[in-house]
Amino acid sequence: MMDDWIDYYDSTHTIYVSKLHRDVHFRQIAEDIAGYIPSPDATVLDYSCGEALSAGRVADACGRLILAEPAPGVRGRLIARFAPNVKIRVRSLDDLRNMEENSLDLAVMNSVAQYMTPQELDTALTVVGRLLKPGGQLVLGDILQPDVGMAQDVIALLRFALAHGFLADALWGLARTALSDYRELRSKIGLRRYSEAEMIGKLTAAGFAASRAAQNIGHNPSRMTFVARKPG
Repeated sequence: MMDDWIDYYDSTHTIYVSKLHRDVHFRQIAEDIAGYIPSPDATVLDYSCGEALSAGRVADACGRLILAEPAPGVRGRLIARFAPNVKIRVRSLDDLRNMEENSLDLAVMNSVAQYMTPQELDTALTVVGRLLKPGGQLVLGDILQPDVGMAQDVIALLRFALAHGFLADALWGLARTALSDYRELRSKIGLRRYSEAEMIGKLTAAGFAASRAAQNIGHNPSRMTFVARKPG
């Protein structure tokens, strides 16, 4: 399941309706992630980070930022974009398996779980759990709920667009998306959804003490964010 989505995001896709949409999307995510950083010298992992255009904002708030990205084309752009920033390092997901145990203060997986099978997510949680220091946190954001459909996503996008001045582009982009590879792929393999209780149970089974955050990361309030602490 995840491989299909990796291929999609590594292609020339139209998930963002405009450059402004893309820029404010990544800026808000970066600001939300920065709010979870526990100290200025913290080591932070952004797992499956995507283009991470505003990662510099996150790096400004921590000591070291690791951007882990599975799509090779995206990873190459990240390396080129952030090469001058000595705080940022770009890695593949496979590289994480060779990282030092108990080396992270914070890990973030935002808008990732919906593209994974439950087994893929369990594997990722195991990898992250090994890397986190005792007492370190995993923030799992943008979790889709079973009873929340595409209509809520559309409403959230339009409100976000209205607030940031790209409403006309959003309306045109929604029409374009209805005929796009994204809509076809979403219909074909779907997106994984979890109830609050299911996600708490999954995180607990992975060894974390977890709770739902008051607000979701990003612009969509109908989705959920969870904060999971490694014991110790």
